[in-house]
Amino acid sequence: MDINAIKSRLNQLQNTTSTANSFWKPPAGKTQIRITPYVENKDNPFVELFFHYSLVPNKTVLSPLSFGRPDPVQQFADKLKSTGDKDEWIQGKRIEPKMRTFAPVIVRGEENEGVKFWGFGKTVYQELLAFLADPDYGDLTDITNGRDITVEFKTAKELGKTYPETYIRVKPNQTPATNNKKVMELIKEQIEVPTLFRKYSYSELEDLLKNWLETGKVSDESNKETTPTNETATNGTSTVSSVKDSFDDLFNS
Repeated sequence: MDINAIKSRLNQLQNTTSTANSFWKPPAGKTQIRITPYVENKDNPFVELFFHYSLVPNKTVLSPLSFGRPDPVQQFADKLKSTGDKDEWIQGKRIEPKMRTFAPVIVRGEENEGVKFWGFGKTVYQELLAFLADPDYGDLTDITNGRDITVEFKTAKELGKTYPETYIRVKPNQTPATNNKKVMELIKEQIEVPTLFRKYSYSELEDLLKNWLETGKVSDESNKETTPTNETATNGTSTVSSVKDSFDDLFNS
């Protein structure tokens, strides 16, 4: 047994005072960051998780698909999409889980705060993967010879759109993540991203789905960087009623 490793992990958990402090969200304007290696998987800094955005108002729900386990909401969504009915297909797409990717970062000027996790959608993820796959850029996360990234966040008002947008630019120079020994130690003190979210059981998700069907409330969270304007069901209550019948057929048969 590695006592030092156990003590380090205990200290790490005891120092985690707030889940909110573990995440980083780009402020308006430009911010320079560095993606660091993820201590739980040094071969890949990205953690892909799936979330439901429409089951509970103003709350995200972690899908068990994130861990390779069955999700009753996804099963129901698949059934809806297979009926051949356009409205039910739309409802199925709305309630199926959406992927969001997280990466450990240190924010320039805030290095003493340690590693935080930046969550982003498909567009930014694809751009980052393209840079990492390009041999001209190399490993952006390399502690000694990686590259910083400028993240520019533009608000919806600034863009004149219903949702904001995020742009990234990789710095041309290769630089060390830090020359500060204290910061280097902080980079090593990371937590497992999935532990920051509550894990729901299969039966709990079934209950959330049933409640969603009873209330008839629909919110729409796309896989863009931020949430676009919420939409309602195409045919209002009648669509939800039809969807509920499909639910009863699936889980009560």
